[in-house]
Amino acid sequence: MNAPHPPLAGGRLVLATVALSLATFMNVLDTTIANVSLTTIAGDLGVSPSQGTWVITSFGVSNAVAVPLTGWLTRRVGQLRLFISSVALFSIASLLCGLANSLEVLLVFRAVQGLVAGPMIPLSQALLLQAYPKQKAGMAIAMWSMTTTIAPVMGPVLGGWLTDNYSWPWIFYINVPLGLAAAWLTWAVLKGRESPTAKPPIDYIGLSLLVIWVGATQILLDKGKELDWFGSPMIIGLAVVVGIAFTFFLIWELTESHPIVDLTLFTHRNFTAGTLAITLGYAAFFGNLVLIPMWLQRFMGYTATWAGLVTAPVGVFAILLSPVIGRLMGKVDPRLFATLAFLVFAACGFWRSGFSPDVDARTIALTHLLQGIAMATFFIPLTTIIISDIEPQRIPSASGLYNFMRIMGGSFAASVWTTLWEDGATRHHAYLVENVTPGAPATQHALAGVRGLGVSAEQARGMIDHQVNTQAFLISANDMFFLSGVIFIGLIGVIWLSRRSQRG
Repeated sequence: MNAPHPPLAGGRLVLATVALSLATFMNVLDTTIANVSLTTIAGDLGVSPSQGTWVITSFGVSNAVAVPLTGWLTRRVGQLRLFISSVALFSIASLLCGLANSLEVLLVFRAVQGLVAGPMIPLSQALLLQAYPKQKAGMAIAMWSMTTTIAPVMGPVLGGWLTDNYSWPWIFYINVPLGLAAAWLTWAVLKGRESPTAKPPIDYIGLSLLVIWVGATQILLDKGKELDWFGSPMIIGLAVVVGIAFTFFLIWELTESHPIVDLTLFTHRNFTAGTLAITLGYAAFFGNLVLIPMWLQRFMGYTATWAGLVTAPVGVFAILLSPVIGRLMGKVDPRLFATLAFLVFAACGFWRSGFSPDVDARTIALTHLLQGIAMATFFIPLTTIIISDIEPQRIPSASGLYNFMRIMGGSFAASVWTTLWEDGATRHHAYLVENVTPGAPATQHALAGVRGLGVSAEQARGMIDHQVNTQAFLISANDMFFLSGVIFIGLIGVIWLSRRSQRG
């Protein structure tokens, strides 16, 4: 058996930390940098804003599928080679995303980007831990965690600024120099520290079934509204494919000796409760993360930069409190921290559900500032609960499975949230215009007021319809915020189904 590599020291350790953190930063940044640019991307490529969300879901789904493969690829290729290859390919895929001239081409390269991004996060953490002395492992994790906390906060701000001041392809071009620098620096500092390789078997059938049912589900969710859901033969066919592939996937994975996904982990009570909580919680959080910038830009007159700036305060408490929560994790029941996270998330949802058309940027920013408390007490405690009753040798499999489900939850939510939002707006629009008839006094008064601005009768009607539409989308957004609050309250009960862990 190969002896472990000795820890690094001095400047070499600093450079390794910078290189690995830079790659992690770039990867996590890409999960949120496109959120505020969706409206612009959709307009430039000539598609609807709801189709623009496919830019996020295509990355998320392919990334989720790649995560369970990390362990097998590591044993086959080696940690260092796999990490450097992933970073380099991620940079190339980013360049191709920026050069895309149609939605279809962009989605293909975003899917490739998601696939090669899968191994980057777990491997960056593993390589960093190997570079530090064992007694300084806490410092290594703290450095790694800071990049994963700051990156999603900076994503909307940087994405908005690049979109407004340059063009949306620059949200992808920025990865090229960062990625190539991270890949070269990692190779220069860590060469000679490769992990041993082997040729483990892979569950090709399980992997194929996983790709089929996950991909078909995402296409169903993305195309459902456009094709009138189950009024379309294509959607019905996709639903049948999902049902059959998922059923065979469950049967195969439960009987395969080397499954691609170890479903027997769900026999552990804490793993099941924690995974369900983090999947649904992240889905509700990510759904709002996609919806808010779209609403601000389409109906509140915000630029992409300002849409990013009002969401940035979420990082203040997340960055300040995360190290504190990490130190307290061995002393305080993690279920209490998770409960606090869900209560704060719910408070933010209920607060936003009362937004009116004249809500100001300060109020929107304050809801995100408060949400930072939830961010700090969400991921660390739930991860602790999930792995608390898992045998050490099965923790990599557990990590891959719960991260797969969390990423899938976010990708599905991006489609579901925007679909429910637009469907709700259509419904509210119909209610609002019931009394807007040509003979109604209120309508006549409104038309007269608008005509006084010197516009034609047709323009006046168009302006009134725009106001009604703005109101309808706001009411629908409020409905979604309220729904997320209810979901978070319900998840408090889920997390208390787990047992308190006795493990430190």
